Amino acid sequence: MRDLEIKDVNFDDNGLAPCVVQNHETGKVLMLGYMNLESLKLTLSSRRVTFYSRSRQQLWEKGESSGNTLELVEVSLDCDGDAILAKVKPIGPTCHTGAESCFEEA
Repeated sequence: MRDLEIKDVNFDDNGLAPCVVQNHETGKVLMLGYMNLESLKLTLSSRRVTFYSRSRQQLWEKGESSGNTLELVEVSLDCDGDAILAKVKPIGPTCHTGAESCFEEA
């Protein structure tokens, strides 16, 4: 894993990169989202995780309607630069079902 520099991100042909979100304290994987250049820049500047919604084709800050935000602690890239790892402090449950993680049942 290496520190993230925007110039090193290898976005796909649609301008997106997957972003794995992990609880910085427990190491638990919370969710997977997609980022484009604009959402990555917003995430880095605001320190709140912002994704690109492929279905709505727009940016969305995690928790903008629920209040369950993800505060960025650390961000890095995988070895070939095409996947982002965001270590976060979750404020509330991450999944829309009310579960802590999108990889478990509520």
